[in-house]
Amino acid sequence: MTILHNFILRTLDGRDISAAQWAGYPVLIVNVASECGLTPQYQGLQTLYDTHPGLIVLGVPCNQFGGQEPGSEAQIQQFCTQEYGISFPMLAKTEVNGSNRHPLYEWLAGEGSPFAGDIEWNFAKFLIDVQGHRRARFHPQITPEDPSLRQAIAQALSEQAS
Repeated sequence: MTILHNFILRTLDGRDISAAQWAGYPVLIVNVASECGLTPQYQGLQTLYDTHPGLIVLGVPCNQFGGQEPGSEAQIQQFCTQEYGISFPMLAKTEVNGSNRHPLYEWLAGEGSPFAGDIEWNFAKFLIDVQGHRRARFHPQITPEDPSLRQAIAQALSEQAS
């Protein structure tokens, strides 16, 4: 069975990293876009990252929804840093649906996943537990401030401490 920690991922700055570095930490994976009505969720995601020590937020830029992430990786990095002060890890631009769906998203939402189904829009969220298993999926309109998301994160963080 695959877990998050088995993946090698490309960062926004072109480096390959192992997701194994997040073993023992809950990870919130979010497909993001800079020109979306939901883009202000970046602020809440950064707040989650800042205020929940031990939680990894992983941003995954995607241009598959209305062309709302048209920039280069450098432009995306600049936007995220200047507009929202993003300091959590960001991956390279990724396809989350379709025939070129990245293997990470095939694992998250493909056949055989407990959360199977196409990603609906920008800012869909997946919570991964400390062992690297898929724990929950949250609709794009579920904001980082939503009690259901915060409760799931708190539960995942409590498992980290055990």
